[in-house]
Amino acid sequence: MYIHLGQDVVVPEEDVIGFFDMDTSTISKITRDYLVAAQSGGELVSITADIPKSFAVVAGKNGNRVYLSQLNTSTLLRRSQYQDWDNE
Repeated sequence: MYIHLGQDVVVPEEDVIGFFDMDTSTISKITRDYLVAAQSGGELVSITADIPKSFAVVAGKNGNRVYLSQLNTSTLLRRSQYQDWDNE
């Protein structure tokens, strides 16, 4: 199944490593360094014109991507769980 991350971006559910809240996770220097490295490596993709509320780490066959999203982590989690409910 697929998860809609916002705007026109949809990724395979099995490629999603995790959803992270921008407010709580960027307190850590390690997370900030990771996001800077992702940006430097061309892996950071902003899918919002607004201030991002979350980011999703996705590892696909075309390499790793970090998507900055306007959606809350709870919304992204609900969307991933909804996909699982659909299969039952």
